[in-house]
Amino acid sequence: MSPADTIAAIATPPGIGGVGIIRLSGPDSLDIAQKITDSQLLANKTLFRHFYDENKQELDHGIVLYFPGPRSFTGEEVIELQGHGGPVLQEMLLSRVCELGARLAQAGEFSERAFHNNKMDLTQAEAIADLIESGSQAAARAAMRSLQGEFSRQVHRLVDDIIGIRSYVEAALDFSEEEIDFLADSDIQNRLNTIIAFNRQVLQQAEKGRVLNEGMTLAIAGQPNAGKSSLLNYLAGYDAAIVTDIAGTTRDVIREHIALKGVPVKIIDTAGLRESNDPVEQEGIRRAWQEIEQADRVLLLIDAVQGYTQQEKAIEQRVQHVPLTRLYTKVDLLEDSQKQAITEFSISTKTGEGMDALIEELTQNYSDYNHEQSTFIARQRHVESLKSALQFLQNAADIFEQTSSGELMAEDFRLAQQQLNQITGEFSTEDLLGKIFSSFCIGK
Repeated sequence: MSPADTIAAIATPPGIGGVGIIRLSGPDSLDIAQKITDSQLLANKTLFRHFYDENKQELDHGIVLYFPGPRSFTGEEVIELQGHGGPVLQEMLLSRVCELGARLAQAGEFSERAFHNNKMDLTQAEAIADLIESGSQAAARAAMRSLQGEFSRQVHRLVDDIIGIRSYVEAALDFSEEEIDFLADSDIQNRLNTIIAFNRQVLQQAEKGRVLNEGMTLAIAGQPNAGKSSLLNYLAGYDAAIVTDIAGTTRDVIREHIALKGVPVKIIDTAGLRESNDPVEQEGIRRAWQEIEQADRVLLLIDAVQGYTQQEKAIEQRVQHVPLTRLYTKVDLLEDSQKQAITEFSISTKTGEGMDALIEELTQNYSDYNHEQSTFIARQRHVESLKSALQFLQNAADIFEQTSSGELMAEDFRLAQQQLNQITGEFSTEDLLGKIFSSFCIGK
């Protein structure tokens, strides 16, 4: 792809600063820059120049950088005009650039051009936005690994393995009238099992990368007065929710964003789950279930004094698809012998008892981000594509065991490959690309 027009944007954040950068990309970039500086420009040289308006009056002065295509970020001719950082100066300079033939860039359009010109794949392009928006050092390091191609290499390896076994199966179909049954080869099963295991491994890493990027959603659930709001306040470090002895104090969903051992966590405190005739409380309970069923993990709080009841059992049965941890609260009210009888996690938000063990439990799968060199950043769409690919591969394995139907296996392999190609952008709809790049910054 090589668009015929030239785009321009302010590449530095809004506001007053020492330096303001105007970035151009496209076939007319060099011509525009030479007109605005009234001079010749050299590739890959740092040049001091004056910037002029249409009447040859100086608008500003600063540095000009010229990167000829295809050896540039976008793969096109790229110019950077680095002047002073005043908003008015930048707008004047940008207006002059547009008068000379450029148009204002859309959000993420520079990165989109880099993607279309094969300077990077889609996971690397997304990693740029994730790197800029990193909320922690671990997230920044993981985003940089994705930008360097770590995630892409894992996906490409998985795709190559699928292509290999798919090619073998489809070749076997061409010899279906021969007496030799190529699909009877036991190596097919071993190869397929190896691919499935690797898909699971990449999916597990992507899940970690998604949590690092978006944060883990942790829903606190339980009956009224089980200590949900007290736990939220303890983890948040301040009184985010009202705590009273009156059951049903919390009527709405309360959200807090915190970090536990460097892991971003979105904690959701929900209304107590019980039967109620109060329409306000009913709405709170409906919202509570909605959050619980969409969470990455659920903490089911159980009043240690009351013990485990049929109500908790009913809650567990409803959310079997979400990882759930039982957590006994208010253990400071128990005798030592009663505490020892509890085999699950138990805490007291008054004394802090059990809180370190709880935090360790919640973060144990993610706490090595700073040291784990294989962790890459990921998004929910990547996780969903990997899950779908895994399902198609498992379908192919089931077919091989039951019927050895090469036609059905080949179709599942094709669909698995298609799902993985959506991750890197080798197979992507324009709607998907538009949605992804529109979330980027202007000028990036």
